[in-house]
Amino acid sequence: MIRVLLADDQGLVRGGFRALIDAEPDLTVVGEAATGDDAVRLALELLPDVVLMDIRMPGTDGLTATRRIVDDPRAAAVRVVVVTTFELGEYVAEAIRGGASGFLVKDTEPADLLRAVRVVAAGDALLSPTVTRRLLATVARATREVAEPAALSDLTPREREVLVLVAEGLSNDEIGARLFLSPLTVKTHVLRAGTKLGARDRAQLVVVAYESGLVRPGWSA
Repeated sequence: MIRVLLADDQGLVRGGFRALIDAEPDLTVVGEAATGDDAVRLALELLPDVVLMDIRMPGTDGLTATRRIVDDPRAAAVRVVVVTTFELGEYVAEAIRGGASGFLVKDTEPADLLRAVRVVAAGDALLSPTVTRRLLATVARATREVAEPAALSDLTPREREVLVLVAEGLSNDEIGARLFLSPLTVKTHVLRAGTKLGARDRAQLVVVAYESGLVRPGWSA
């Protein structure tokens, strides 16, 4: 059973999410929070598998709450998915840097939201294609001139190759087909690269790849 905490200042939104999630046999809502402070408190108290976190809430905002949850050793297994009406690049980048494992907008189809909960609970990161493009554009603007971090030198040539393809948005299956590797082998390379680079999950690996300059989009001068 995947345990979910809902954090949103609108009771109607929380009620809709609860009805959707509780209707699934493998998902259950274990708590609701209307403020960022309550979200942090309940996340550390209940230790849910996934927190669905709104950005704009009274008091502590969702991005700050996400960082506080992720930074607490007690919540090492808790994953946060930011769900908001604001699909802005700076929000996406800050959410991922802050430790969020996914970012969805509130007009996401119900089936996609349920899939996001399951994907993130399984330890993977989830970003919709439009969100990924916004994230990469934001990171790219902020990293025109960067020095390659020393940690990249710890990667094997294969791990660097896989990291580049992760940053391009390819799935493990797609990377495996490109490099003639099994998806399981690709997953192993992704996990090892994440460990060496201190990236919590796949989403943060994408940010590291762009911020380090390992992957560089075509910028205009």
